[in-house]
Amino acid sequence: MAKMKRLAGLITTLLIFGPASSAQETAKPSAASPAATIARLEESRLIWSTARHNAFTDLLRHNQQWLCVFREGSAHIPGLDGAIRVISSPDGVKWESKALLTEKGVDLRDPKLSVTPDGRLMIVMGGSYYDGQEPTPSRKRTGSHSRVSFSKDGADWTAPAKVQGIEDNYWLWRVTWRKGVGYGTVYGAASAKGKRQFAVYRTTDGLKFDKPIQTEVPASGGEATVRFLPDDTMMILFRSEDKDRNAQIGVSKPPYEKWTWNNAGHPAQGPEFLRLADSRIFYAGRDFENGKAAKTVFGQLTPEKATPLLTLPSGGDTSYPGLVEAEPNVIWMSYYSSHEGKANIYLARIRLTPAP
Repeated sequence: MAKMKRLAGLITTLLIFGPASSAQETAKPSAASPAATIARLEESRLIWSTARHNAFTDLLRHNQQWLCVFREGSAHIPGLDGAIRVISSPDGVKWESKALLTEKGVDLRDPKLSVTPDGRLMIVMGGSYYDGQEPTPSRKRTGSHSRVSFSKDGADWTAPAKVQGIEDNYWLWRVTWRKGVGYGTVYGAASAKGKRQFAVYRTTDGLKFDKPIQTEVPASGGEATVRFLPDDTMMILFRSEDKDRNAQIGVSKPPYEKWTWNNAGHPAQGPEFLRLADSRIFYAGRDFENGKAAKTVFGQLTPEKATPLLTLPSGGDTSYPGLVEAEPNVIWMSYYSSHEGKANIYLARIRLTPAP
C-alpha cells in the first residue's frame, strides 16, 4: 500500500507539472538548513527565452491565472532599451504572452507585480535614460524615473506613467499593500556619508507617493522588499553592496520610527521574501558559491538571519525572483539565469516538509 501511495504521488506530480528537468539534480540542500523545515526542489522549468536577454522577474497568482513579468532586452544594460513582458498560464506549464510594455527612449526595468485595494493589477518599474540612441553599445546612464502601469485583466495595461512624489534618480523597487496603503522601498543618490539614500514611501492609489518612512540602514546598497508580520511589524530585506555583501534585515513596529537592523549572514541580491499563512518566512535572491560564483538561492528567513536551503539550477547572470505560496507547503518561484547559455526565465516548484 505504501508503494502504491508513493507511485500515485509521483504520477500526480508529473501530470500537474510535467517531467522534471535534468537541472533539478543540481539543487543543493544546505547543511545550515534550520531544523524546522526541509526544502525540496520538485522542478525548475524554463518558461521563456524569446529575447536575447530575459531577466528581472516577478510572479503573482490572480483570478485562477499565473502572471509572470520580466524585462526583455539585448543585454543586462543596453544595447536596446528594455521592454516589460507580461505572460500568463493556467497551470505553470503552458505560457502565453499577454502584453509588452514599452516607452520610446526609456529602458524599462525591474518590474514588480501587486494588486491594489480596488482590485487592479499594478506593475511598478524603473525607467532609465541613456546618452545616445539605441542600439549603440555601452551607452552611459544619465538618469531615471520610476513608472507604474495598471490593468484589470492582465492583458490591457495603461501606458507606463511616471510615479508622483518620488524624485528623479530615485528607484522604486517594490510595493507591498497593507490595510489599504502601499509601501514601497526607494533608494537613490549617495548621501554625505557615502551611502545611498533609502526610505519607504507610502501610497493609496499606486501613482502618488508621499510620507516617507526614514531609516538608517547600516550598509550601502538599495534594492529592498518590505513585508508585514501579523502584528503589523514592518520587515525589510535589504541588498548590501558592502565588502561581505551580506543582506540586512530591518524590523520596526508602528509607527515605524524606531528600527532594529541585523546582518543576515548571507547575500540576497535582487531580494524577495514572503510570509506564509503559518507565519514562516522564506526568501530568495543571488548568493555566491565559495564567495565567487553567482547562484540563485532559496532559504528561510527570520528577523535575525537568512539560512539558505536550496541552490536553484542557476549561474552567471541570475536572480531577481518572485515568490508565491501556491498551496500549503508549496512555493512557486520565478527567476532568471544564464547557466544554459543566455539569460532566460525559469519557474521552480519547491516543497517544504518538517525536518525529522
